[in-house]
Amino acid sequence: MNDKDYLKMALQDDGNLKIILKGYVETADTEKVGVVGVVYITNDPKKAEQKYYELNATNDDEAYYMVYSCPLDTFLPSLGHYPSLEISKEDLM
Repeated sequence: MNDKDYLKMALQDDGNLKIILKGYVETADTEKVGVVGVVYITNDPKKAEQKYYELNATNDDEAYYMVYSCPLDTFLPSLGHYPSLEISKEDLM
């Protein structure tokens, strides 16, 4: 699967929350650290898609955005795939 496939899957109108995560590398003192944060939540797939493209269009800080679809009242790690971004050691160099 590629990014477009994941986006299409996440934006399905299934009644779940749509969550946009932002992953980026930040320099703290002299060390680089990977940061992942929730930047947008909605239950409207159209709003999530619009915000995703808006964030990517103004992305000047080399951040990576990803949309996830999350059910309410669920322990997310029990799902096969849940909101997370991998930041490798190479990303921090």
